[in-house]
Amino acid sequence: MRIAFVGLGNMGAPMARNLIKAGHSLNLFDLNTTILAELAELGGHISDSPRDAASNAELVITMLPAAAHVRSVYLGENGVLAGVRAGTPVVDCSTIDPQTAREVSAAAARQGVDMGDAPVSGGTGGAAAGTLTFMVGGSEALFATLQPVLAQMGRNIVHCGEVGTGQIAKICNNLLLGISMVGVSEAMALGNALGIDTKVLAGIINSSTGRCWSSDTYNPWPGIIETAPASRGYTGGFGAELMLKDLGLATEAAKQAHQPVILGAVAQQLYQAMSLRGDGGKDFSAIVEGYRKPE
Repeated sequence: MRIAFVGLGNMGAPMARNLIKAGHSLNLFDLNTTILAELAELGGHISDSPRDAASNAELVITMLPAAAHVRSVYLGENGVLAGVRAGTPVVDCSTIDPQTAREVSAAAARQGVDMGDAPVSGGTGGAAAGTLTFMVGGSEALFATLQPVLAQMGRNIVHCGEVGTGQIAKICNNLLLGISMVGVSEAMALGNALGIDTKVLAGIINSSTGRCWSSDTYNPWPGIIETAPASRGYTGGFGAELMLKDLGLATEAAKQAHQPVILGAVAQQLYQAMSLRGDGGKDFSAIVEGYRKPE
């Protein structure tokens, strides 16, 4: 299949690699010429613009940093919708607000293009391994078209409902993730301050009612989980700035829906403070450092 892939950052690049490995012909666009050259060596074709990439594609996939980039890439003079042919399926895998997803999809529909949203969970490791979870919003027909292609980049492909529901699922999941990481950080730091061995405490939590992904797989305390970012200086993984972005999306969506997200707002403020300290580039589990006494 001829696929246009626009947005080759930390997530998009490994996703594109997996599609090339699966035998698809990819038209690629990104501002990073280095990654374009690397993927061209694997067989990808470099395009001059999103419009150029989409012009002869049978499917368009985008993976972009924020809503403003999505609007520009789709609606700009040299954007996807300026080049894509009517009837071509389109999916945006960025994490953005549901309203933008719906508005851009509506613009696509006016040109006879069926567009869905499919944000992902699984991080850069999942992108490289092809084990991502895709949360897909769009019509049943579009989902049926996208599913076999998304399955070459992910393990769990879930149809959430109409356009925008993929984004809703993603921001709700990451709202809970941010809150749970703060909770685990508080508990681990309290235990340490009171004198219990943190490995013992983690073992108890992970075999008791406090167990969650933030404790048993991604524990923020150094030395508890060897594969977690906490055990490598909070490098790699899911950046705190990205968590702050997602919490912002969740709290803004909650404001529009007049729905209280009290713990989410607190978590957002804690990550904002972390960013202001200059630690936004660390993994989001480094939020625990705000609870630890200086050594």
